[in-house]
Amino acid sequence: MTFHRDIPLAVALAAALVALVLPMGPLVGWVGHMGLILPWLAAVAGAAVLLVLPRRGPVAAVIATAATILGIAGPLNALAIPADPVGAAAPGLWLFVVALGFLSWRAMELLSGLAPGREGVAARLAGLLVPAFFGLWLLFLWEVIVVGFGVPAVLLPAPTVIGQAITSGTETLLADFHQTFIRSVIPGYLIGCGSGFVVAVLVDRLPFFQRGLLPLGNLVSALPIVGIAPIMVMWFGFDWQSKAAVVVVMTFFPMLVNTIAGLNATGAMERDLMHSYAASYVQTLVRARLPNALPFIFNALKINSTLALIGAIVAEFFGTPIVGMGFRISTEVGRMNIDLVWATIAVAAVAGSVSYGLLAALERSVTFWHASYRHRR
Repeated sequence: MTFHRDIPLAVALAAALVALVLPMGPLVGWVGHMGLILPWLAAVAGAAVLLVLPRRGPVAAVIATAATILGIAGPLNALAIPADPVGAAAPGLWLFVVALGFLSWRAMELLSGLAPGREGVAARLAGLLVPAFFGLWLLFLWEVIVVGFGVPAVLLPAPTVIGQAITSGTETLLADFHQTFIRSVIPGYLIGCGSGFVVAVLVDRLPFFQRGLLPLGNLVSALPIVGIAPIMVMWFGFDWQSKAAVVVVMTFFPMLVNTIAGLNATGAMERDLMHSYAASYVQTLVRARLPNALPFIFNALKINSTLALIGAIVAEFFGTPIVGMGFRISTEVGRMNIDLVWATIAVAAVAGSVSYGLLAALERSVTFWHASYRHRR
């Protein structure tokens, strides 16, 4: 059995052991609480085993991940005990959090080493584990810092409080999501991206469009959303149509520019080859230029997936029915109901992330043959 020199694991083990004898540490302050002692033992055992493992592979990644996740339960359980004065003056607790930080660092490094150079579903799942684990760690730090230091909920509520707000306000949040995302974002996104693509093809086909339309598109893209939104509300009313119009304006130009760049990315060799086949403009466009432009088009689609949601939410600040994410944020801030505000932000963040992820997965399945994708892989 060989001892591996691993600084993050060594620091994690040392910090966890020192935390034993400090106030509110596992030995001094957690006596009698098995829900606190067992997580500490799991973290110490995981770090010790990893230090003496002869090889670092999937087994090491599983051990490090499991030890970190089990260890996280210790500080959370300690902060949940109302009889114990846990907070900023608990050096044993915070040193153990530091130890978990170094252990999670090593766990994420081991998880990252499972995906590169491999293919298949298992490799993709391994690639998803790292951001999922990192997100879990950030939520843990958020919870521990807010609860441990007694940060007022008005300034920053804990993730558990936000989760309770989501659970208790599910019906309201679903109605807001339907109004903003389903009725405003999706129609505006489809119209804006579709029109941007069509105009890009026209600009490519008709040069005078490029000289006259692109400068105008530059001007429109430079307009601030807080200036566009009130005008759209006056033109299209207070319902979803005005928000969709704002989304169209925000998503049109990124699609236009990226599609034109993608169409121009086709090399001279490919164009000469299609010309030697006596291919028409449409045949060259469909068979050579559009396939090469797909990475640029998907880049615009992914960018617009977040811009569309931001545009719709901001537009709802300037007039909307009594429903919608932007309406909920502006209204509940005035009522100092910060928990529901953060719950709405969490729903918007999840919706945007899922949209981006679906588009990225679609891009991967459609452009798997492209040189840029092979390079990334």
